[in-house]
Amino acid sequence: MRVLTVSDKIVEWIYSPAIREYARGVELVLSAGDLPAHYLEYIVSMLDVPLFYVMGNHGGEGGEGVYPEGCENLDGRAVEYKGLLLAGLEGAPRYNTKPAFQYTENQMRTKIAALAPALILNRARRGRYLDVLLTHAPPAGIHDERDYAHRGFQSFLWLIDHWQPRYHIHGHKHVYDNREPIETRRGETIVINTYGSKILDIPILK
Repeated sequence: MRVLTVSDKIVEWIYSPAIREYARGVELVLSAGDLPAHYLEYIVSMLDVPLFYVMGNHGGEGGEGVYPEGCENLDGRAVEYKGLLLAGLEGAPRYNTKPAFQYTENQMRTKIAALAPALILNRARRGRYLDVLLTHAPPAGIHDERDYAHRGFQSFLWLIDHWQPRYHIHGHKHVYDNREPIETRRGETIVINTYGSKILDIPILK
């Protein structure tokens, strides 16, 4: 399945009629957060395909506090779309006192635990737990930063090792140097920083 992934940055050729050519053949859009609602709504209106999203950590800024219409919030949910098993977790590690979309490690562990029954059911029905994990923050030590605001979640490492999604797509970490790694394998999982946008071709497993 051809998938358009976006996060953190409004891309000029996506926010224009050129998106139809750029995203030709795309069947699904995944947003990893920190994008305004009007941008995601534009993508949906131009491509006419489902868009699943999680919120980033900048609640209330740049329209981020407004949930986009015509899109599906994947936070805390596990869903199947055309044979692709998806789950999402919003937000980033807590770094200040703002309430929106920031979580302690214990809070994120609780959110992960709430996903467990659906993932176990996936395994029973489909032979695997998860194809794509969509989050805003990265896992700790993979594509994150040392500064307090751009850490990754330790609990995501446990999730990857235990539930083995084929892909973990995240945002949060801005990329300004082409030499910076944006794709890293951990066990059976390919971790991808989708800052800006990417087109992925994800095989559907039987």
